[in-house]
Amino acid sequence: MQEFFKSATYQNHPIRVLIDFLANENSLEQAKQYNLQRFVGYALSIGYDSVTMITSDPYKVNVGGVPRNSFLIMVPDDFDGIPPHFTLLRVLETTETPLSREVQQTYFELQKRSMPELDIFTQSELQWSALKVEVLGMFYPGQQTNELEFSSDLNNYLSAHKYRIYSPTEEILDLIINSQVQKSDQFQIGKLRLTENNLRKRDQKEIDVPAYVAPSDFMGTRTALFGKTRLGKSNTIKVIIQSLIETTKNNRNVGQLIFDVNGEYANDNPQNRSLPSIFPDVCEVYALTKKKNTESKFLKLNFYEVPDKSHEIVSELLNNDRKTSSSYVKSFITANIPSIEEYRELQRGDKVRAKRKILFYWAILKKSGFDIDEIELIKNTEIEFDPKFNKAVKEELYGDEEAPTIHTLSDLVSFLDKLAAYIRTNGQENLKSTGSKSFLLDSDDTALLEFLNPRSGIGTRYLQPYKAYHAKNAGDFVKEVIESLNKGNTVIIDLGNAHPLLMQYYSEYLSRSIFSHQVTLFSEDQLGDKYIQLYFEEAHNLFPNTETSTVDIFRRIAKEGAKYNLGMVYSTQSVSTIHPDLLAQTENFFVAHMSSEQETNALGRLNVEFVSSKNDILRLKRKGFIRMLTRSHRFVIPVQIRKFGE
Repeated sequence: MQEFFKSATYQNHPIRVLIDFLANENSLEQAKQYNLQRFVGYALSIGYDSVTMITSDPYKVNVGGVPRNSFLIMVPDDFDGIPPHFTLLRVLETTETPLSREVQQTYFELQKRSMPELDIFTQSELQWSALKVEVLGMFYPGQQTNELEFSSDLNNYLSAHKYRIYSPTEEILDLIINSQVQKSDQFQIGKLRLTENNLRKRDQKEIDVPAYVAPSDFMGTRTALFGKTRLGKSNTIKVIIQSLIETTKNNRNVGQLIFDVNGEYANDNPQNRSLPSIFPDVCEVYALTKKKNTESKFLKLNFYEVPDKSHEIVSELLNNDRKTSSSYVKSFITANIPSIEEYRELQRGDKVRAKRKILFYWAILKKSGFDIDEIELIKNTEIEFDPKFNKAVKEELYGDEEAPTIHTLSDLVSFLDKLAAYIRTNGQENLKSTGSKSFLLDSDDTALLEFLNPRSGIGTRYLQPYKAYHAKNAGDFVKEVIESLNKGNTVIIDLGNAHPLLMQYYSEYLSRSIFSHQVTLFSEDQLGDKYIQLYFEEAHNLFPNTETSTVDIFRRIAKEGAKYNLGMVYSTQSVSTIHPDLLAQTENFFVAHMSSEQETNALGRLNVEFVSSKNDILRLKRKGFIRMLTRSHRFVIPVQIRKFGE
């Protein structure tokens, strides 16, 4: 009767799986059907962090082997008034038994004698071995009804002889890896895979245990993917994106922005399907170059409104295209163009000089054929086209003629062409700043003028091929992207075949705009449960492990993004190449094969849960075989990630 009431207490409790398992094991033992049991051995010594266990060959054969990093459970012979529970173990390595030396001596003697077989008594002695296993924690009934709790420590343990160790069934494995994932927020990311090796007995089936994640674990958090290329990182990211699309399809409260450096998320290829092909209703693509089979919007840049960045871009493109043989082109590349923001913060005298540099650069763009809405440009930048040279300078240039009024960029180009021609003939000794004996123009000014109107060469025509990256209304795409993200859509920025500098610019520019948008919503108490997720590949380019190279906006997203419901998913091959500020803030990890012990050691220092998995990460190379650790999981789960689109 006592056993009946004890059993009835946990009738609908998750721990019922353990109760039924132990009852079945007891029945098999009484029936002497040892080959069907999951029993693998006894505890030899127990500590709070590790256990040494002994096992025998028949036990290991019965359960299909005990691979390294596989899960075992340790259960006392009698719960003795304590609620049913089990200790979770992970296999680390082999170790010596108290009789290891004697066993080795016996092996040695047998080999010397070349005995064809062992007698049954000797065989019984030699088939025992020992394993060192890690204590991961304990599963036990919680305080609430039908609640299963997990603790990473042990509150107590008994003498070693009072415990038995089992290889868990699929039902218990499901309990181990999924019970802590919120039931109302689950998505199957793959299947549990204990080892790369798939060798098993002929009548033994492959383990079939789904592995779930809680997509809410990714919202507003940092998620890292580490591992060598071509081992499934991009596929894993697609599945993470899919998890958020499918679990938020009703309330549409998560927008996702992907910086697609290789074009694999936006476009189908022979090996993988794209996101728009699976989710056409929620995916939008912006691309520098429109692909034949992908519907997309053009991704452009307004070269006038970001003079500093666009000058960097055209300079890099000129270098890349090897168009820098002329000295005046080299001088143009090395000239310093201030940003609009820098110009606005300067004091009066410096502000005039900064404005002229911007105007000189605008004149170059205009002469190169870069189209622009001049009224909107003045409105957005608050810079008029007249460089405001003093009367003496104008008289020196035009003599008795009346200097023209500069209202348009064409007027500006004509004026600066005349100024460049004058300086080339007469120098600028007679061109002085007002109230100063210094020259009117500095070296950057003259470099820009010479590129605008060179003594010989094609000058501004060098820039004409780069008009493909410019659009006069390019600033609007940021507003469109943010509006789409607010609707819960997934936006892909296709940067395939783009110049690295353009990739850097778009990543930084959009990230800064989105961060500012989220901060505004937060300050106006309008953020609610709206989230935006950012996805970065080749993250070492954006978050390098140097204090001076990391762009401030990415550092702020890493540190402050959670407060503003801004999440980040980033992937790279190496742990050590990422800035410590980002690593320290990362909550979720997906780790594929890495071949460097230095990297696995860095991973172990970053998160202690990966210490026991380092050898497997170094050795096992199967594509899609990932070690997963999320906010819902208290220990590393080995998973074969599902293939996106299947």
